[in-house]
Amino acid sequence: MKTSVIVRFVVLGLLWLGLVGYLVTHVKMTLYIAFVIVASAIIVFVPMYKKYIRK
Repeated sequence: MKTSVIVRFVVLGLLWLGLVGYLVTHVKMTLYIAFVIVASAIIVFVPMYKKYIRK
């Protein structure tokens, strides 16, 4: 795997974790919020995984 791909994953991962951390600390945790977090992870990371890792 190229260094540029690793950097993309790290940057997007840190950004996603930061936004999820903000959401968890400022919003009351409900089942809907948990669903939004899981769905956003799938939307962000699955296409990148399919494109760069599973060729």
